[in-house]
Amino acid sequence: SDQEAESVSSSNSLSSVASAQSEIDSGTVNSLLDDGNYQVVGFGEDSGSLFGMPGGPEYRNDDLFLGGGKDGVFWNYGEAKAAPYEGKLGLRLVDAVVEKAKQRHPRVIAIGDVHGCIDELQDLLRECDYRPGDLVVFLGDLVSKGPDSISVVQCAREIGAIGVRGNHDFEVVRWHQAIKSGVDPPVVGSDHFHIANCLTKADMKWMYSLPWYISSPDLGALFVHAGFVSGIRLAKQNPRLMMNMRSILPDGTVTSKFFNNWPWARLWDGPQTVLFGHDADRGLQQYEHAIGLDTGCVYGGRLTACILPEKRLVSVNAKKMYFKYRRKHYD
Repeated sequence: SDQEAESVSSSNSLSSVASAQSEIDSGTVNSLLDDGNYQVVGFGEDSGSLFGMPGGPEYRNDDLFLGGGKDGVFWNYGEAKAAPYEGKLGLRLVDAVVEKAKQRHPRVIAIGDVHGCIDELQDLLRECDYRPGDLVVFLGDLVSKGPDSISVVQCAREIGAIGVRGNHDFEVVRWHQAIKSGVDPPVVGSDHFHIANCLTKADMKWMYSLPWYISSPDLGALFVHAGFVSGIRLAKQNPRLMMNMRSILPDGTVTSKFFNNWPWARLWDGPQTVLFGHDADRGLQQYEHAIGLDTGCVYGGRLTACILPEKRLVSVNAKKMYFKYRRKHYD
């Protein structure tokens, strides 16, 4: 019948097009599109439609655009007043995101010494229900001893975190400066040298940006790696002590050694609360105006965070002991 013949003809036409398309390589696409003899079924010059497949609705020029009471297809952006929401939808979406963030009350998440423990860091962020808008503050020693210091620094930079400089971070910065100066690599393998040599330019720039301490009057908080000496103005504090101190002896001697009965934080009388790390020996420390968050993750302990302003503590277990702990204890 005529219908069967038409169906066979159409089928042959589709087969020939499919065959032609399967033989087309990327280098001939443009020339084929410009070839008047090459027509994809349904888009020929005699299809009777501006666009679409045969049998579909035929759209004319005066049907294409919305406006004028016609149920057209596209917004006519050629007319300024015809743009939906007058082009303000993007700003409205941004405003909606900002308002939602305000309702969530973005938080500050202070995190103790990570020491390259990337898996535990990711677990801790999940446990804290970290979301964009929250600000993460690292309390120093993001690197060294652990399995993947490079990934920890990259993660910190990518989430827009800030932090303070720990003694191990400081050594990485020193090695980077030495490498740039042409110093020979160490004879014995150095973890700090390896990290300085492997960090990307962006990650190294982030490491350089770490200050000795951060002050937040709004939170009534100070962030530092090791500690402060009470009674001395912040601007006069010794940077080396801020990265290394652990104890203050009865005679006023400030030392990096662990003296069990003489933690520096016992002497800190505020009014700002200090959040610090560095002292895995003592583990979690809680004083009236100081909170110590180094809970020895890299030694098989825990990785701990303090969420401000409520001062809520969150921690996760280390997956393993990455570094054997050895410390001399003093009375």
